[in-house]
Amino acid sequence: MEEHGVTSWIAKNKAIVMVGLILSAAALYIAFDVNYKECEDEDNCLVIAFEVQDTYLIWDKNPQHLADKMEALTGMDVEIYPVTDSIAAIEAVDKGNADIAFMDGASGWLAWEVYDLQVLAVEQKADGRVYYNATAWVKADSDMAAAYLDDDDTTDPFALMEGKKSCHTGWLKSAGMLIPMGYLIANGYAEVQGDANEIESLRDTVHTFFSEDSSIPEGGTPYSSYKGALRCLSDGTGDITLAKDSVVDSYCTGDDAYDWCLDVDEYVMLPPFGQAPSHPAMYNPETMDAATVIKVQNALVELNDDSEGKEILNDLLNTDGMVVTDTITHLGTYGAAVSNVPGIQAYLT
Repeated sequence: MEEHGVTSWIAKNKAIVMVGLILSAAALYIAFDVNYKECEDEDNCLVIAFEVQDTYLIWDKNPQHLADKMEALTGMDVEIYPVTDSIAAIEAVDKGNADIAFMDGASGWLAWEVYDLQVLAVEQKADGRVYYNATAWVKADSDMAAAYLDDDDTTDPFALMEGKKSCHTGWLKSAGMLIPMGYLIANGYAEVQGDANEIESLRDTVHTFFSEDSSIPEGGTPYSSYKGALRCLSDGTGDITLAKDSVVDSYCTGDDAYDWCLDVDEYVMLPPFGQAPSHPAMYNPETMDAATVIKVQNALVELNDDSEGKEILNDLLNTDGMVVTDTITHLGTYGAAVSNVPGIQAYLT
């Protein structure tokens, strides 16, 4: 009777129930609207340039979580400076609008070569590496996977990439563009299109070798970043994901796997194009004094030491830890890996 009574009440009050559900859903969406705190003490303030979203449905993904933790570890006021992409992050640090910025290896290298920004600290993988392999991921039923797995030296998975829809992590990203294209050009698979001294010729080269429909997303769009590039392959938009070697493990395994993921055995990773330096945090030595550098470095490393810090590293920076190193050690050999990319040298001058 009691169960029947509840069912009857719901049936008679559908409108009330629906309104309640709608309001509950709306509350979830507005709960984490982004309102970043500003520094109250400008003389003791650390500003972090960070690529942001308009809203966050999960607090752990909100960079304000990082700012709050860094406040506790440094004793400074910490403010998030929202940017849309890594170029904007570089410019923010260069112009003094931000003190540090997190970015991928390619952007870090450009920031060093062009703006003389320096490495503050870098991602460290669970196995201790401060680099990752730039690789292509394809579906297991693709001709590229078959060519790689058939133990036949006459079948070449890289040659079969021509004409396929590629899913890049973004424009001028390390694993998502520069290292793969440098490899494909250097080894005669792809031919440079347009003026070899213009960086935009890289876009033409991508679309000519792969497909006019290849995805080169803007930051913050659904197919941007490692996650977006893998989603592009998974949902059938593209045929190849160009990303790092750990991308499937990061997004499509365990209880946290995204609902768009395929079964893990439906992905095949092809041989690596090369190695990319892990993502650095960059700073401007002209605007940050040595004492503050050490303080912030210590705080970033201290994120490794407690459960909240580890969650922040995983949720916001997609890494297992941070370690201090110097710029030349981390980025010094990267230029050779991308030297065949059209326009890259002109872009730096």
